[in-house]
Amino acid sequence: MSLSWILRITRNGSHLFLSHRPSSYGFLLSNNSQSSTRKIHHQSSSLVEEQLDPFSLVADELSLVANRLRSMVIAEVPKLASAAEYFFKMGVHGKRFRPTVLLLMATALNVSVLETATGSVGDALTTEPRKRQQSIAEITEMIHVASLLHDDVLDDAETRRGIGSLNLVMGNKVAVLAGDFLLSRACVALASLKNTEVVSLLATAVQHLVTGETMQMTSTSEQRCSMEHYMQKTYYKTASLISNSCKAIALLAGQTTEVAMLAFEYGKNLGLAYQLIDDVLDFTGTSASLGKGSLSDIRHGIVTAPLLFAMEEFPQLRSVIDQGFDKPENIDAALEYLGKSRGIQRTRELAAKHVNLAAAAIDSLPETDDEEVRKSRRALVDLTQRVITRNK
Repeated sequence: MSLSWILRITRNGSHLFLSHRPSSYGFLLSNNSQSSTRKIHHQSSSLVEEQLDPFSLVADELSLVANRLRSMVIAEVPKLASAAEYFFKMGVHGKRFRPTVLLLMATALNVSVLETATGSVGDALTTEPRKRQQSIAEITEMIHVASLLHDDVLDDAETRRGIGSLNLVMGNKVAVLAGDFLLSRACVALASLKNTEVVSLLATAVQHLVTGETMQMTSTSEQRCSMEHYMQKTYYKTASLISNSCKAIALLAGQTTEVAMLAFEYGKNLGLAYQLIDDVLDFTGTSASLGKGSLSDIRHGIVTAPLLFAMEEFPQLRSVIDQGFDKPENIDAALEYLGKSRGIQRTRELAAKHVNLAAAAIDSLPETDDEEVRKSRRALVDLTQRVITRNK
């Protein structure tokens, strides 16, 4: 991950610079126009031609992926099998956001596969590259769920996606082992792809998940109040997995390094925006809509973007943060400062900048006349707006 590159995109007289520097705070949009939060896909007639539901485009494939996931987590020990499949049961897994992104990316990049088949996505789904890309979606979901199981143990969480967390239902030990089991299954599936670069990408993502969680647990007072530290941690914990998985999809499609990096940029910026909105919803959402308790981050002493922005306006908030949030009055004081500040608004604006970068990456992919490819690209851009307008 020592890559360092800058992509310049010119559109309507303004310049966007995409910077890939995971080791530094290189996540922000630099734009010489005044309207940095504009919706890029509204300006690109090549991408916006119809309203569509991104999830419906890959519904059939998502069912295949879901069925294979359930079969992959079968274990010899019944309790382990029951634990491992806990969040793969129908009705519990949500909309499968990450597999949807990856399957759409597969179609968006599989120009050669689609054009050498008989012209339809249905035919392309049966090809070997497509099966390997579906495997990436499955592997990514197993890694993601494993990280959730482990996070819930670390956080002593009681709910997840609106139901009892696995650690609450079966205990911490079983939850940890279930997460380990999912990771081992993901490793076996990853090895079967026999692509060392793809293996390296997903292994890096797992490493980043651990690094990000450790950063959160061991941060100093100075680091907790640092936006750079926060964004680095957010990249590791949330954006690395989807960005590296998107890049893996591109590599398995036989795409160029440049296209693979555009896929990476899309995933990175989408992931960062997703977490930024999560941070907003932790303050503005309700327990019912989020599937978890509101104010969960601050109650765990985790300082996120809204508070960091609020602290820039009200430096005295720093002393409240340094005291910790064990006392209810400190939480109340922090919320009061947040309410008087533009912390929530600035976090939403930052998320908007990142989805603009994600949309710009899709808009920069090589042109194609294939309607199925174009439709998938429009769906990927649509997802960026769904991320910043969601309420759960």
